[in-house]
Amino acid sequence: MFEELNISAIADAYIVPYAANIALALAIFLVGKWLAGTLTNVVIALLKKSRMDDILITFVTSIVKALLMLFVTIAALNQLGVDTTSLIALLGAAGLAVGLALQNSLQNFAAGVMLIVFRPFKAGDFVELAGVAGVVENIGIFSSVLRTGDNRELIVPNGVIYGGIITNYSKRSTRRVDMVFGIDYDDDLEQAKELLRTIILADERVLSEPEPVVAVSELADFSVNFIVRPWVKNADYWPVLWDTTEKVKLEFDAQGLSIPYPQMDIHIPKNAAGAGDA
Repeated sequence: MFEELNISAIADAYIVPYAANIALALAIFLVGKWLAGTLTNVVIALLKKSRMDDILITFVTSIVKALLMLFVTIAALNQLGVDTTSLIALLGAAGLAVGLALQNSLQNFAAGVMLIVFRPFKAGDFVELAGVAGVVENIGIFSSVLRTGDNRELIVPNGVIYGGIITNYSKRSTRRVDMVFGIDYDDDLEQAKELLRTIILADERVLSEPEPVVAVSELADFSVNFIVRPWVKNADYWPVLWDTTEKVKLEFDAQGLSIPYPQMDIHIPKNAAGAGDA
């Protein structure tokens, strides 16, 4: 009789309340998990409506879901009577330690988020950044991938990219081709200028607006230099530069105009030469 009363008392005092706490904690966890999934889907839908990059959407929603599940887990443990204050302090200390250990990675991550949000360049753009130039193939969370003109793959940390100057050659639809051509001081200035204008205006790829510029820019040590600055579509930049350089050389040769190169004239006084012979 005593044993039956003892077991019944123990069950009423410990097992029943604890079982109720377990059931309630389990309910909190399951409902919280469902709510976390629902809220995560809502966040995904909102981010997609804002046309945010898929990489950033995936990363942001994974962080949101992880934080929600952490909150749900702490609530469930609290229902079981676990001291969550110590757990939160432990998680904070662990987070601080991980943050200090991964300081450079976190810097690259923050820069990657900024690059994806503000989009100074996109995949397919030809850019110059962190001292290298190439076509952007991928923008990741921690690093970006470029392909150089000779088909090398460059992996550049995002922290270095965002902390420096970014030059995007593909951002604008048009570009100005800056060229310099020199003639000899004895050549006909007006003839050379008119010939350069004729070459530029004959190229159908050169845009009429803004108007091309051909002007004398410098009286240099060995030549009279002209600046030639036509505007072209972005895709025509290199073909126009190369073709114009070749045409100028051929036309200058045909018209008797010389392209000077650095040279040095040495004058020896006669008396100095005689003294040397003596």
